[in-house]
Amino acid sequence: LPAPGTSFDPEARADLAGGLDLIEKRSLALQRFLGGYARLAKLPEPQPVTVMLAPLCERVRRLVDERIRVDVDPELRVVADADQLEQVLINLLRNAVEAGGDAPVELFARPEGGQARVQVRDRGEGLPSSDSLFVPFFTTKAGGSGIGLVLSRQILEAQRGSLELLSRAPEAGTVAEIRLPLASPER
Repeated sequence: LPAPGTSFDPEARADLAGGLDLIEKRSLALQRFLGGYARLAKLPEPQPVTVMLAPLCERVRRLVDERIRVDVDPELRVVADADQLEQVLINLLRNAVEAGGDAPVELFARPEGGQARVQVRDRGEGLPSSDSLFVPFFTTKAGGSGIGLVLSRQILEAQRGSLELLSRAPEAGTVAEIRLPLASPER
């Protein structure tokens, strides 16, 4: 530090400003990290009920992007926590819209072997070459928190479901595939 009554030279001033900027950025990153960790650690117990999938998918489409194409069996019913499933679909659709740019995003769902197969399909660049996509706080997006996919997978697994990311190869893009138990006709 300079002696009292003197000022920093321009180079020292630039170094100090750079250091303070770095401290501010790391502080904000730490705040995002801690907020994400708190959300991840406090996942509420699911309250599974019979959910008509088509209206839920349509509602999510309107929330995320009106251009998303929805192709959902109108009679498809699953056993899930509707609020948590909605949050998963919002996350996956936002990721797909961001990845695909102006290319169409599709939300597809059909029954298959006692389960519902729900797919979010984009035409973006495809999956990054990483086995870390479901590792907490790993992200490939600038400003991403790295908890969206992890949280989505945890929500689905708590409801006897699953989440996988698949390549659309040889086409461009990614498919986020959800599997959930079908509701029995008497539910």
